[in-house]
Amino acid sequence: MTASPSRRFAIGSVLMIAGLLCFGGLCYLAGARVNTSPSIALGLYWTCRKPAENGDYVMFCPPRSELFDTARERRYIGAGFCSGGYGYIMKRVLAAQNDAVTVTQDGVRVNGKLLPFSAVLEADQGGRPLPRYRSDGYTLNEHQVLLMTDVHPFSFDSRYFGPIDRSQIKSVISPVFTW
Repeated sequence: MTASPSRRFAIGSVLMIAGLLCFGGLCYLAGARVNTSPSIALGLYWTCRKPAENGDYVMFCPPRSELFDTARERRYIGAGFCSGGYGYIMKRVLAAQNDAVTVTQDGVRVNGKLLPFSAVLEADQGGRPLPRYRSDGYTLNEHQVLLMTDVHPFSFDSRYFGPIDRSQIKSVISPVFTW
């Protein structure tokens, strides 16, 4: 007895979906990551094992805090497997050891140079007040990095949560295909 065409189609569809899921899992295990946040260019990135340097894109787990709890509740960041139930966040390292950082209303300055897309916003796109990292200026030590957007003015980044400890960085990521 042979299967009907609709049954063969259903079986073929299930096998194709299972194959795609297996392929996606293998790509993830090999280091592929997909960015869907506008904080860095959308697209496919590849993890690599090297220390994060100025200019690198990184994937990090935010430290557990009330600020990041609020960020998750407001969907600035997703839920995931990091401590506190946070998802990984992808940003660009725009300042590192010995860089002087100043956060003012007009934006973030690194060694006196104003970063693009860094104006500090009072409220998010829903009209809710945004936190602001309060500091008269600081110099990053060897354990700290400033993680910012380089493409989007509404990114939730270091102008709101301050510098991140390097231990929070899970991987440097390199763009493979972005749009």
